[in-house]
Amino acid sequence: MSPPQGTWLGPDAFDALLLEGRPLLDLRAPVEFIKGAIPGATNHPLMNDDERARVGRCYKQEGHDAAVRLGHRLVSGDTREARIEAWATWAKAHPTGALYCFRGGQRSQITQGWLAEAGVEVPGITGGYKALRQHLLNIIDRESPRLPWRVVGGRTGVGKTRFLETLPRALDLEGLAVHRGSAFGPKATPQPTPINFENALAVALLRLAQAPGGIAIEDESRAIGRLSVPDPLSEAMKAAPLYLLEANLEARVDLTFEEYITDGLADHLATYGEDAGFEAFATYLRGALGKIERRLGGARYQTLLAILDEALEDQARGGEGHQHRVWIETLLTDYYDPMYDYQLEKKQDRVVFSGTWDALREVLLRELEP
Repeated sequence: MSPPQGTWLGPDAFDALLLEGRPLLDLRAPVEFIKGAIPGATNHPLMNDDERARVGRCYKQEGHDAAVRLGHRLVSGDTREARIEAWATWAKAHPTGALYCFRGGQRSQITQGWLAEAGVEVPGITGGYKALRQHLLNIIDRESPRLPWRVVGGRTGVGKTRFLETLPRALDLEGLAVHRGSAFGPKATPQPTPINFENALAVALLRLAQAPGGIAIEDESRAIGRLSVPDPLSEAMKAAPLYLLEANLEARVDLTFEEYITDGLADHLATYGEDAGFEAFATYLRGALGKIERRLGGARYQTLLAILDEALEDQARGGEGHQHRVWIETLLTDYYDPMYDYQLEKKQDRVVFSGTWDALREVLLRELEP
C-alpha cells in the first residue's frame, strides 16, 4: 500500500481532539457504527452494510486485490457521487472536523482522495477508530484511580443525582448510562451500547482531569441497568471517602413520585405519543415491580401490584395517580431501606460525613475546591 496522502492526526493529538469535541466523520458501515463510535461522530459510510459484506466475502474467497476492485465497482457512478456530496456537505458544515474508518486504512484514504478531487480537505485519524477506542480505554485505566473521588451515598429517594447537579465538579454515571440504577431505573430512551457508554465516560474523565480539586460521584453498584462501570473506576469508588445525603421519608416519597411517576410519564408520552406512551409507562412500572417479585414475596407483590394498577387506572381517567405514593412508601421502607442498611454496614469505615442537603453541600463544596 502506498503511503497515506493528506493530513493525519496522530495519538499526540487525540486528547485535544476529544477535549475540543471536534466533529468526526465515521466512514464505517452502519452495522459497525451502531455498536460503538467516538462521541459526536456522524456516520456517512463509504460502503453500506450489504456492500461491506460482499467485499468481505470477496476478500476471503479471492484476496485483497479482487476485494478492492469489487469495492470500486459497488461504489461508483451515481452512488460514488452521492457519497462524495454527503461528505463534502458535512465537511463544509464542520470545517474543524476529521474522518476515520476502522483502522485508518483504505476507506479513509479513498475518501480523502475523492474529497480532494472535489476541492475538500479533511484530516484523517492515524489508526482510525481502533486507535481512538484504545486511547479512550487507556484514559479510563489511567484517570480512574488517580482522580480524587468523593462518593455521595444515601437511601433511595434522597435525591443523590439532583444533588450532584448542584455541585461544580461531579460525574453523573446515571446520566451517561441513561438509567437510574435500580429495578425502576430504565427510561423511555434506550441505554447506550456498552462501548458508547465507555467512550462517553472516558471523555468525561479526561475533561475532569484537566482541573484540580475533588470530584463528586454517586455511590453506584457496578451494574447500571445492562451496563457495567469499568473495573478501574468501580475499584476507585470503593476506596474513596463516602458522604451520606439524608432526607426524611415524606421527602423521599415526594421525590420518588416526582421522578418516577410525574417525570417518568412525561418522558414516555414525549417519546411514544399520548396513547402508546401511557401504555409503555404502565408496562414499564409493572415490569419493574415484577423484577423484584421474588424478593418481595408473592402476597406483598400482589398487594403492591393491585395498588399500582389502581393508580394507573386513576391516571388513565385524568387523575394524578396519588395512590402510587402508597406502594412507593412501602417499597422504600420494606425493600430498599433494609438493603441499604445491610450494604452500609460494609462501608461504614469510609463514611466521613452524613447530613441533609444544605449541610452536605457546604462540606463537599470545600472538598471540591482546588
